[in-house]
Amino acid sequence: MRAGKAEYQILAADDEAELLDILELYLDREGIKMKKAQDGIEAMRLFRQRAFHLVLLDIMMPGLDGFAVLRKIRETSRIPAIMLTAKDQDYDKILGLELGADDYITKPYNPLEVVARIKAQLRRNYDYWREPEDGKHEFSLRGVKMNIAEGTVERSGRSIEVTSTEFRILQMFMEYPGTIFTKQQIFERVWDEPYAGDDNTVMVHISNLRKKLEEGEGGEPFIRTIKGLGYKAEKEI
Repeated sequence: MRAGKAEYQILAADDEAELLDILELYLDREGIKMKKAQDGIEAMRLFRQRAFHLVLLDIMMPGLDGFAVLRKIRETSRIPAIMLTAKDQDYDKILGLELGADDYITKPYNPLEVVARIKAQLRRNYDYWREPEDGKHEFSLRGVKMNIAEGTVERSGRSIEVTSTEFRILQMFMEYPGTIFTKQQIFERVWDEPYAGDDNTVMVHISNLRKKLEEGEGGEPFIRTIKGLGYKAEKEI
């Protein structure tokens, strides 16, 4: 899906209404429209009523917390998701990433930082789609098939639902089988940002992708960890 700048619609859920009001002003200047929810139940109601390009979810909300909302969203959608947490703790960040979040921001935050993170996710997912360097749009490797144009992944005939971030990571491995990628290389290539040494983000996304690819495959790995170096997808035998 591709959208022009003025067409972007995001869903933001936070029980601190004044924070959303301030953020809405900053986003409006960028041509990004925001629909606001003050709890998780309202967020799910709005999400089911209309199409959004991104969701911004506070973890601590009444009704349904941000984790519960993300779980429900990931049952049907791989829309980009950013989590807001008031706790600067790895557990909250890792859990959010494991549930399929694409990014996280610790509160209190600078609204300009949030806008920048939102714009970065929108740019990666809608403003451009990185064309494979050799022009191919379909890849097949060790039982995994990937169609770049259609955004589909399957292994041994089984359709696999992945998030947009997982899709970009897998594309990298499919294009360069046998190549070892460091965490820094993966982050800078997939997130298109300078690496800040946050190993958890890459590791959790890799772990999630592995689970999805290896389910029902009798333990046959697709992405291997090369100790002290990084990760790679083995070439065909």
